[in-house]
Amino acid sequence: MTKRVKTSLILTKIKNYIYKKYKETSLLDKYILKQLIEVFLMGVIIFTSIIFASETFTQLIKQITLYGIPFNIAFMMVILNLPQVFVMTIPISTLFATVMTINKLSLNSEITVLKACGISISRISKPIFVFAIVMTFVSFFINEFIVPSTSMMSKHLAIYSLQKKHVPEGRMNFTMKDANKEGVLKRLIYIEECKNKTLNNITLLDLSDKDAIQIVQAKAGSTGALGWIFNGGVIYTISRSGKIFNTSLFDNSTVSFGIENADGLVKESASQYNFFKLLKYINKNKIDKEFVEKLKIKYQVDLYDKLALPVTTMALTLVGIPLAITPPRVRYNRGFLFSVLIIFVYYLIRAFSLNLGETKTVSPFLAAWLPVIVIFFIGSILYYRKAYTIN
Repeated sequence: MTKRVKTSLILTKIKNYIYKKYKETSLLDKYILKQLIEVFLMGVIIFTSIIFASETFTQLIKQITLYGIPFNIAFMMVILNLPQVFVMTIPISTLFATVMTINKLSLNSEITVLKACGISISRISKPIFVFAIVMTFVSFFINEFIVPSTSMMSKHLAIYSLQKKHVPEGRMNFTMKDANKEGVLKRLIYIEECKNKTLNNITLLDLSDKDAIQIVQAKAGSTGALGWIFNGGVIYTISRSGKIFNTSLFDNSTVSFGIENADGLVKESASQYNFFKLLKYINKNKIDKEFVEKLKIKYQVDLYDKLALPVTTMALTLVGIPLAITPPRVRYNRGFLFSVLIIFVYYLIRAFSLNLGETKTVSPFLAAWLPVIVIFFIGSILYYRKAYTIN
């Protein structure tokens, strides 16, 4: 039996199993899931729009004004960062959907009727927990397999744009300067002609080394992801006193030009790696003293947060269900208010905990998981009281 036939048989079995389980799903589960999904999609749109309108839109303006990135490329970079936003909005949208759905059932006395028919809170909550588990895996999948790719694509777009903005197409006999953050001249470049995105007859004076001066002459050049690429040339290394140290020929040489002052835009970040690649990156750089002192703790917190953040969906669902069940005498919708309150408390705990981890007050593992543990603990107590002790 060929691999293709085996794969086809496996997919058929999975399809039949899912269809069978769907047929077995009760009318109550379908009713609750339908309302849950509708509110969840609305929540994703609302919370994604809020984050986009605040943080992401600010980044867009900054990229255009501060770094000189064209609007179309800056907008594309924002779109590529949306999966990272979805990872944040899925847990809070699931909470929002849970609270609004349960609160609606409670206000319409449907929960009271179901309990009178012998259907417990635990049975009513079953489809909600199933949905939360599915969303946990969806969040984990996006964070592990989509976010790293889109983050790297966004970084490459930034570098490409920063390099390209320095190429004046069609100009002849012009010079360009490259300075550091303090405004001190680092490089001076003369270009005879820029035609068809190719730099012709280039002379570069490199003053970035305090002990020596380099003069680079090349027949042609172009831009790349890591800098300007010079083809077919010679490098003269001269001391500050005028003595020539050496002369070397090269076929290809890359010079970083135009991106030194945009560290915040093109720097490495944990979002560019999935869990195992980030773990490998941390272990690989353990011998680097600067990395250990400045980045290791933050990257370790981010490493464990890649697992903790998706699980937050379950924790928030657990605390949302009991809070959404309205007492009989209350006749107004408290769902939205409770959603906002729980989200505020969660992100307050999360910000405090991550800060403790980055300052080495607690371990990176505890810093990432503490918000989930706290919310899970509170939710378990509330859910137990509502589902098993209060009739």
